[in-house]
Amino acid sequence: MSEQLNISTASTRKRRDLTRFGLVVGLLLLLNFLGGLYFFRLDLTEEKRYTMSGATKALLQNLRQPVTVTVYLEGDFPPGFRRLQQSVRETLNEMQVYGGANLHYVFVDPSAAGTEQARNEYYASLLKKGLRPTNLGANENGKRVEKIIFPWATVAAGGKEENVLLLRGNQAAPADVRLNQSIEGLEYELASAIRKLSPGQRKRIGVVEGHGELTNQEAGDLIGSLGQFYDVFRVNLAQSRPQDLKTLSALIVAKPATAYSEPEKFKLDQFITQGGNALFFVDAMRVNLDSANRGGMLSFPLQLNLEDQLFRYGVRVNPDLLLDLNSGVIPLVTGALGDKPKVEPMPWQFYPLINNFSPHPITRNLDAVYTKFVSSLDTVKAVGIRKTPLLFTSRYTRVLPAPVPINLNDARLPPDPKLYKAQFEPVGYLLEGQFRSLYANRAEPGTTRFLPETSPNAKPAKILVVSDGDFVRNEVDPKTGRPFRLGFDRLANTEFANRELVLNAVDYLLDESGLIAVRGKQITLRPLDKPRVAEERRRWQLLNLAAPLALLGLFGAVRAWRRKRKYARF
Repeated sequence: MSEQLNISTASTRKRRDLTRFGLVVGLLLLLNFLGGLYFFRLDLTEEKRYTMSGATKALLQNLRQPVTVTVYLEGDFPPGFRRLQQSVRETLNEMQVYGGANLHYVFVDPSAAGTEQARNEYYASLLKKGLRPTNLGANENGKRVEKIIFPWATVAAGGKEENVLLLRGNQAAPADVRLNQSIEGLEYELASAIRKLSPGQRKRIGVVEGHGELTNQEAGDLIGSLGQFYDVFRVNLAQSRPQDLKTLSALIVAKPATAYSEPEKFKLDQFITQGGNALFFVDAMRVNLDSANRGGMLSFPLQLNLEDQLFRYGVRVNPDLLLDLNSGVIPLVTGALGDKPKVEPMPWQFYPLINNFSPHPITRNLDAVYTKFVSSLDTVKAVGIRKTPLLFTSRYTRVLPAPVPINLNDARLPPDPKLYKAQFEPVGYLLEGQFRSLYANRAEPGTTRFLPETSPNAKPAKILVVSDGDFVRNEVDPKTGRPFRLGFDRLANTEFANRELVLNAVDYLLDESGLIAVRGKQITLRPLDKPRVAEERRRWQLLNLAAPLALLGLFGAVRAWRRKRKYARF
């Protein structure tokens, strides 16, 4: 009887176990089926660092051609660069989920060539593409060594290729902060390059001429850079018809020197109030460096006849000049070397280096930008207009109202810090909203046609105003006559971020998909408390080694006790 009971109990237990197993297998199959029908991913990080934006997902899901990303960050790196390397890999893995078979990526080690000659030839090929290397210092076996790395990626699609710099951020920031800034911008940099190579209708941008604005040579890098992604045209407002301007998505006013006529202002006004975007890089003061070099000059306000128009839109360019202790340099003759003059770079406070930005997508994680003879900006009441300051001078700023004496010989004198009492003066503003026409309730210039308070064609628009016309002016190579990259200062042999800021601004003004908003992504640094780590190192090492073994032993003992108690009945 006891034996039959044991057999019956064993049979019941076997059926129960088989039923549980079948249910588990069935549940797994059901979850797998549902997972194939409804795709989803979970990101449990606080700042959602692994979550792609909606604009990036839409871009990748609508790829019409294969895209190949080649990353030159393979190899043995210090921990910081390994983190950047891993973040690039994780970002591309996430992108591949949405891009599917149309997105491929590969990591390449530029230093992996078998011979030194082959390695140098490969380096030369990368340099020819415009990929500039970075010297990375590292300690190996107690010795200091220098490594050449290429923190770049190339995105290829449709026979075209776009370079992507992976190591960005503010160079004045600590190394770990700059690496974190680079990681924050990975999604935008890669997605932006893919978007630029994707086929689609190119938007049109007009560069205004006819008032002494920058020439094609002086604005060559800006026009060339924009021309890679947009159709760029020269526009003469005096000769253009209003319907011609309607085909443009944006207008750029780059350092005008003479006044705009009322009919030209009217065309510009109607373009903006009817949804056209605009970028103003204008000077408030007239400066002639030749006169300043010959014994000095007085700088007076530059009358462009745009003051009332910008005032109506919500910003005022003040008739003053800003001096900043954080400044660029100018070449000055300081003596003689034999029969030749000795020229040295000297700090020139009229050339502020701007390294204070708002956390807006246009300027987030941006490196310093270079300005010349910049003026302060104020905002004025404009109903319905959102005003965002983007660029600020340093905390050691001096404001000189017009007229301003300028003499290059002043650069030889040390500045008096007591005079630099102003701080964080705004020199760049973004205006967004429905702009009210300057000619509302007035007659159209040159006619008797009365304009209503609100145009039936009114649409929201965006305007960028920077109080420095030279902001978009590139230097020119005197030997070849070709323009240098915008923001490159030959005297300091440094490239500033003017070019990047303007391209970001144009992207923001014209980007309907919202991809530029990805630049606002933020990843919080959580550094360890190094003194506490050193103090408690032994304790945590012991805990990490002993605790898992203790838990495993405890689990085994409890399991053995339960089995013994369970089966002791039989």
